[in-house]
Amino acid sequence: MENIKKEIKKGINLHMIKTDKFKTNLTAVFLTTELKRENVTKNALISSILRRGSQSMNSQEEISKQMEEMYGASFDCGLDKIGDNQILKFYIEVINDNFLPQKNENILQNSIEKILDIIFNPYIENDSFKQEYVEQEKNNIRKIIEGKIDNKARYAMDRCIEEMYKNQPYGLYKYGYTEDLEQINGKNLYEYYKEFIQECKIDIFVSGIINEKTEKFIEDNENIKKLQERNPKYIIPKVEVKEKSSQEKVITDSMEVAQGKLIMGLDVSLENPDLRYVTLIYNGLLGGSATSKLFQNVREKANLAYVASSSYIRYKGNILINCGIDIENYEKALDLIKQQIEEMKQGQFSEEEIQNIKQGIIDTIKTIKDEQDTQISYYFSQELSQEDVSIDEYIDRIQQVTKDDIIKVANEVTINTIYFLKD
Repeated sequence: MENIKKEIKKGINLHMIKTDKFKTNLTAVFLTTELKRENVTKNALISSILRRGSQSMNSQEEISKQMEEMYGASFDCGLDKIGDNQILKFYIEVINDNFLPQKNENILQNSIEKILDIIFNPYIENDSFKQEYVEQEKNNIRKIIEGKIDNKARYAMDRCIEEMYKNQPYGLYKYGYTEDLEQINGKNLYEYYKEFIQECKIDIFVSGIINEKTEKFIEDNENIKKLQERNPKYIIPKVEVKEKSSQEKVITDSMEVAQGKLIMGLDVSLENPDLRYVTLIYNGLLGGSATSKLFQNVREKANLAYVASSSYIRYKGNILINCGIDIENYEKALDLIKQQIEEMKQGQFSEEEIQNIKQGIIDTIKTIKDEQDTQISYYFSQELSQEDVSIDEYIDRIQQVTKDDIIKVANEVTINTIYFLKD
């Protein structure tokens, strides 16, 4: 697996991941911009509108038909939030030309042409996105926003982050807000799109059996030629060096729930960004595995939680603890969770436990090479953060972590926010 990066124009990069491990080629285009309250809903809507059609394929039906004609190619798009950035993601996967029944076909180039056309040459009527498409997608986005309450665990997690990052970009919901939808129409959304597409950071990834012809084809593509150089408006996600939380925020919401949702947002005050590798292991020991303190002590032994886990938000320097509990067990569960955090500070975990967590992390890292989309995600994360860490280097840094390193990080952990969703 080899990743070659080339700047096509300032702010527009091509990444060629050369691998013969797969019979498919995967092309991904990522559009990155700053998370802002005034634009977050528009960006989410643009992600949905673009998949509705281009100038050469003016409907989803036509796009689907074109995909079928390319031996069942698949096209998809999505939305993400990394650090203080919002990312619009587009993917197209096709069988590699070497495995086609007719060798004179060029499916890879055809697929790249299609995805670039969808993103950079959208279907327009009278200098406006088609109003019918806009209204339909506004309804779809509205359903997503209003429906987030249906998944109570996810809702509680989002609410905790919202409270931790009140009036800050990371606290924004990536699909935006229903109150913004009313002011959006085909005309003003298209005007915004034209500004957005000339200012965002653009990364084009092509994975599979590829060569210089693919690179030249992308550079010569008419849609790429139309794009101007830019100083892309995005925030380089770095591990934040936080000050220790001085006081815990306690937030309680009430709604009809069968089970309480207890979320705890922890700050990890790292003096050195490289300590993120240590924090990864700390999180595994605390709640990121089936052998962790939260799982074993809160869920299994004390029987105080149906779910007890934790996750590490690398670029924000946070760990989120997630517990599903009986509402009457709130105080007991909270006290026991705090005890686990305290025991981590005291080094109450074994070398064997550390090695088990390390091995689990390393096994996960090794699987990056097994899927084209995970390869692309890995290299895109490095592109955004302006890092260059190979998979072997990543594994080596995990292996070098010591118990003393973990205890040091544990003593930099403070509770920022306690969020409880109850009836």
